[in-house]
Amino acid sequence: MYDLPSENPEEPGLPDEFHEFQPQLLRETCRSPEVRAEEMFIGTDLNLYYDGRHPFWYKRSDWFLVIGIEPAQDQHSLRLSYVMWQETVAPFLVVELLSPGTEAYDRGGKFALYRR
Repeated sequence: MYDLPSENPEEPGLPDEFHEFQPQLLRETCRSPEVRAEEMFIGTDLNLYYDGRHPFWYKRSDWFLVIGIEPAQDQHSLRLSYVMWQETVAPFLVVELLSPGTEAYDRGGKFALYRR
């Protein structure tokens, strides 16, 4: 199995088993003695809209953490995406899980945007 590609070449970025496990592990282990769970929002494979001047520009992060914002209280307030100009709080940490098909883009364009 390790000699064969884990992605469909026609669909770059298709998740493998590790892309499902790693965000779950991050969610379960991301704890801070200084920040209460009620003050943290964790997004997994969620569209992150980042520029109010270009409202349709987004990146789909594998995992991100926002501190100082409440998570959804019930199913009616679940976030379908994260819109920074509405939330007013930028992510504190963004994790991008590299795939062979998207590694160059993830290390280049996405990384530069997240750094800003």
